[in-house]
Amino acid sequence: MLNTRNITPVQIAAINAGTISLLVGVAIYFFGESIATALISFAVLFLISYLLIRYFTDRFIYRRIKLIYKFISQTKATKREEVFYQSVLPEKSLEEVSREVEQWAEQKKQEVERLRQTEQYRKEFLQNLSHELKTPVFAIQGYIDTLLSGAMQQEELAKKFLSNASRNIERLASLIEDLDEISRLESGEQQLFRENFIIQELIQEVFEALSLKCADRFIRTSIKKGCETPVVVHADKEKIRMVLFNLVDNAIKYGRQGGHIIFSCYKTDDRQVLIEISDDGHGIAEEHLSRIFERFYRTDLARSRKEGGSGLGLSICKHIIEAHGHRIHVRSRIDVGTTFGFTLEPKK
Repeated sequence: MLNTRNITPVQIAAINAGTISLLVGVAIYFFGESIATALISFAVLFLISYLLIRYFTDRFIYRRIKLIYKFISQTKATKREEVFYQSVLPEKSLEEVSREVEQWAEQKKQEVERLRQTEQYRKEFLQNLSHELKTPVFAIQGYIDTLLSGAMQQEELAKKFLSNASRNIERLASLIEDLDEISRLESGEQQLFRENFIIQELIQEVFEALSLKCADRFIRTSIKKGCETPVVVHADKEKIRMVLFNLVDNAIKYGRQGGHIIFSCYKTDDRQVLIEISDDGHGIAEEHLSRIFERFYRTDLARSRKEGGSGLGLSICKHIIEAHGHRIHVRSRIDVGTTFGFTLEPKK
């Protein structure tokens, strides 16, 4: 039985020509002509009808398909595309063409969805940037206005206001520096100065630099048992220092008081070294994990802003690791803790 869903132009022409020829042949025989005349009429009419129907069907269908392909490509056809239109395209079945058009439509749908998400991220980014800039600027403005209104005469109050204004200026400067750092990393202007160094020595330096913060919250830091053997990696040492500093600093800020921060590293193969920073803090809800590396994205706005920082630390970490040709990831569970991990090249 003929499958009408996958019928081709050749079959359409043959069916129509056969039907017309058969009816005419039967009519000729019915009106008294001989069976030979009827058969000859059938054969001649079938051939002429088939050729005409086939020709005009091909012209009509493939002219429309050619327009569809030109619309899909949205560019002036190259010589290769013209050859495709003239030779390859007519050999394709309508089912194949339909499948390609559906694939194109699905691709466009995905592109539109990505653009919609990008637009949403852009709006959120501008809103967050505006808030991050306004907060220190308005605070500085308030302190200066108060001082100019007469508070300068009160030495203790003036000193306090100037100290607060200075902290907000530092916050503003840090924000601008972080934005500039991300811009350079994204544009590729930030060069990497790769060298061989022992990753355990670098993490010990970071632990020592943040030891006072750890002491304030009674947080212990250590290298995981079995990971003490020196591992040499090949990377930009200062950039990786920045990554480790941000990750450990976040673990201190958002970890639980009296908690534990653990560093671990493993040689996964001859091409990669896996480095992880783990804490036993409050954890991050699953719905936030996919967006945790976005600029200014905060899982808890009020608590995060109270803790300070520019909100760009994880985004900078992501860009630094990607500039090295690797990826950073996060695993977390509420009330269990969080682990940030990334890979680097072993020593050259």
